[in-house]
Amino acid sequence: MGLREDLDRFREVGEERREDLAAFIQHGDLGGSDPDSIRIPIKVVDLPEFVYDPREQGGVGQGQDGTPDVGDPVGQPEPADVDADGDEDGDEDGDPGDERGEHEYYEMDPEEFAQELDEELGLDLEPKGKEVVEEMEGDFTELTRAGPNSTLDFERLFKKGLKRKLAMDFDESFVREAMRVAGATPDDVFRWCREQNVLVSQAWIDDQWDEIPADERDRWESFESMAEHVDRTTTLDRIREEGLRDVPFRREDERYRHPEVVEKTEKNVVVVNIRDVSGSMREGKRELVERTFTPLDWYLTGKYDRAEFVYIAHDAEAWEVEREDFFGIRSGGGTRISSAYELAAEVLAERYPWAEWNRYVFAAGDSENSSNDTREHVIPLMREIPANLHAYVETQPGGTAINATHAEEVESAFDDGEDVVVAYVADPSDVTDAIYHILSTEDDA
Repeated sequence: MGLREDLDRFREVGEERREDLAAFIQHGDLGGSDPDSIRIPIKVVDLPEFVYDPREQGGVGQGQDGTPDVGDPVGQPEPADVDADGDEDGDEDGDPGDERGEHEYYEMDPEEFAQELDEELGLDLEPKGKEVVEEMEGDFTELTRAGPNSTLDFERLFKKGLKRKLAMDFDESFVREAMRVAGATPDDVFRWCREQNVLVSQAWIDDQWDEIPADERDRWESFESMAEHVDRTTTLDRIREEGLRDVPFRREDERYRHPEVVEKTEKNVVVVNIRDVSGSMREGKRELVERTFTPLDWYLTGKYDRAEFVYIAHDAEAWEVEREDFFGIRSGGGTRISSAYELAAEVLAERYPWAEWNRYVFAAGDSENSSNDTREHVIPLMREIPANLHAYVETQPGGTAINATHAEEVESAFDDGEDVVVAYVADPSDVTDAIYHILSTEDDA
C-alpha cells in the first residue's frame, strides 16, 4: 500500500463519522446527552505528514556541534527519570495512558435518532393520534355571515348583486311605450308584458302609470302595432350603452371570509418509567436500566408530536422523581413492585386520560419481588391500566437469580396479543435486542 492510499484511508477514518448507533447505546456515554439533543462521539484522527525544517537540519552526512565524529566514544545513555513507584515518568504533558483520546460529537435531535434507530433495527413504528385539536390554517375559504369589513368577500357580493340585476332588469322604454296603447289599463300592460317575457312588476307599472301624459295614451292602436314599430334592447346592449350604474346589493348576500378550521389529531404520548431502587439493585443493574430506558425515551420523543415522561422509583413504597435523579437513586429497603403500578395508575388517571394520550408503561428491575405480589397485585394492575404497551425489563448480570421470578410470572400470565412484553438484559450487548423486542411488539399490535 502506497503513501497516497495510506493518506486516503486515514482521511476516511478522520472524517466526522459518528460512532455506530448500536455500539453507542450499548457502551457509549449516554449521560452526555439531554432529552432534546443526543451527543454521539466522533474519534478525531490526525493525518500523517512529513515534518522537515531545513533551518533545523544539517546537510546530508554532516555533523553538528556536540555530535561525535566517527570513532569517538559515545558514552552511556542517560537513565530515564523514575518516579517514587519505580515507573518511568512520561513527558511533561502527562503520564502515558492518563489522558483519553480526543473526541468531537455528532449531535442529533430525537426525530433523527428515531429515524436512525428505525433503520438500524429494522423498526417502523407508526405513532397513533389521540387528542383532536382545531387549528386555523390554509386559505380563507370558510364563509360566515358576520365578520370584520376587511374580510368581506366583495367579489361574491358583487356577483350576487349582478345576478339579481340581470334577473330583474327589463327594457323600461319598451314598457312605457306599451302604456301608450289606446284603451290599455295597468293590468292589461302587466299581462301583456308577462306574455312577452318582459320581467316587469305590477308595482313598477302602477308607479309609472301617472307619469305618461294623457295626450300620449292613444299613440298606438294595439300592443302588436307598438311592438312592430318599437325595437327592444337587451340587458347587455343597455349596459354597453349606459354602463353598469346600479347594482342591487343586499345584506343577505354579505359573506365574510375566515381561514378554514381543520381538525387535526395530535399524537401525544406519555411514558411512565418505573425502576426498582431497592438494595439488590446495584450499580451494574442500574446501568443496564439506563441503557435500555434512555434510548426508548429518545425514540418515542422523536416519534410523537408531544411527549411527556413520568419517573417512578420504588422499593417497598413508590414515589415520583425527576429524570436527573431517576437512574442514580438507591435505597436499602425491600421490594414491592405493585406500589409503583398503584402510583402509575393514579398519575395516569389524573393527568393523562386514555382518550387523549398514548401510554407506555416501562418497568425495570432484577425480577426480585415480595412474596405473591406479582401474581396477586402487579398482574391485575397491568390489566387494569390501559396502555399501548406494558414492558418489563429484567436486568440480571450473569443470569437470573433463583428468587428472581417476577419477569417469568408476568411473561406466563399474558398472551401474545395483550400488549405486554418482557425483555431480559444480562449485559450491555443485550440492550439493542431488548429495545427491538419492546418496540416491535408495539409495532405489531
